[in-house]
Amino acid sequence: MYGYWELGNGWWAGAVVWGKGEGVKVEEIQVDPPKSSEVRVKMLFASLCHTDLLCCDGHPLPLFPRIPGHEGVGIVESVGEGVREVKEGDTVLPTYIGECVIDVHYVVKLDPRIPLPHASFLSCGYSTGFGATFKQVVICKGSTVAVLGLGAVGLGVVEGARMQGAGRIIGVDINERKREKGLVFGITDFINPSTTTTDSDSSESKSEPDDHGKHNSNNNNNNHNKASISEMVKELTGGMGVDYCFECTGVPSLVNQALLSTKLGIGTAVAIGSGNEKSGEIDLVPLLCGRTLKGSIFGGIKVKSDLPFILHKCINKQHTYRVAHRHCAYRLNDIVQSDTELGHKEYERR
Repeated sequence: MYGYWELGNGWWAGAVVWGKGEGVKVEEIQVDPPKSSEVRVKMLFASLCHTDLLCCDGHPLPLFPRIPGHEGVGIVESVGEGVREVKEGDTVLPTYIGECVIDVHYVVKLDPRIPLPHASFLSCGYSTGFGATFKQVVICKGSTVAVLGLGAVGLGVVEGARMQGAGRIIGVDINERKREKGLVFGITDFINPSTTTTDSDSSESKSEPDDHGKHNSNNNNNNHNKASISEMVKELTGGMGVDYCFECTGVPSLVNQALLSTKLGIGTAVAIGSGNEKSGEIDLVPLLCGRTLKGSIFGGIKVKSDLPFILHKCINKQHTYRVAHRHCAYRLNDIVQSDTELGHKEYERR
C-alpha cells in the first residue's frame, strides 16, 4: 500500500522514489493546504498499479521525486474555498491522481458499503477495462470478444463484456493461474500462448493472407510452426476471428496480434495497456483490410458520471471485482518489503 499518511501539523509520511531504479523510502513530507476547488485527502488504502511501476522506472518521463499510489481510497481531511460536493470526513476515491491535494472534480464520494481494501483499484485499473467495453466500443449481445492480459484491466474488460451479453469471451494470458480468475469473471475460453493450448475441442482453423507474426512460445505438439495468438483465437472462432479484441498488456507486438485476432473487414481492436516501450510497428495490412484500431485512456469513462455508475453496480453486487486481485496489505513502514515482493515474478503485473 503506497501513498501519503498524515502525521499532523501539515506533515505527512510518504513512500518516495528519488530516481529511476531506486527503491521506495518512507520519509516525512510537507503537504500544502487545499486551495480553491481543492481537497486534501488522508489516504487509507493505496494499491500499486502497474502504471506506478512504470513511472518509478522513468516512463514516460523521468520525473522525480515521485510518490506512487495513484489508485486509492481516503478521507477528506480539509477542503478549499468553494468546495460543496464533499466535506471533511467523507470517504472518497481520488481518481487516477497521484496527489494528496486534488481538484474536487477528480474525487468521487464512496459509499461505505463498498469494502475499502477492494475499492482502491476501482479508481483506475478495473474501471479502465470495464469502461472500455461501453465507452470505447458498443458490444452487442452475442458478440465475440478476446482479451489479451487478465490483470485488473483485463478482468474489467471481461466483466463488462459479460454484462453486455457477449456470446463468447476468450481470455489470453501466459500465467496459468489467470485461467481460474478469468472463468469466475466470465471468460468462456482460455488461451495460454506459452503452451499453445486452449480449452476448446474445436479443430477447425483457417488463416487469411495477413495473418502472420508468430508467437515465440513452447509447443507441446509435433507441429514445428508455432501458433500466434491470433491463429489460436481464430481456431476457437471457426477461422473468423472475434468482433472485438482488447489489448491490456502494453506489449507493442501484441497490438498487431489484437488486430489480427479480429474479423476481417469489421473487427475492432482496442489498445488499453501501457508498457515500457512507447512505440512499435503497426502492420498496415490488417487495417487496410477494414479493421479498426482504437486507443483508450481510463476506459473513456468520466469521473463524475460513469464512475458512480460502476460503484453502484458494486454495491448491488453486480461486479466480481473483489476477487480481481491477490491482496497483500502492508503498513507504510513495511513498504520496502512490499516493493521487493512486488518485483518478484510470483506477483502478476497488471
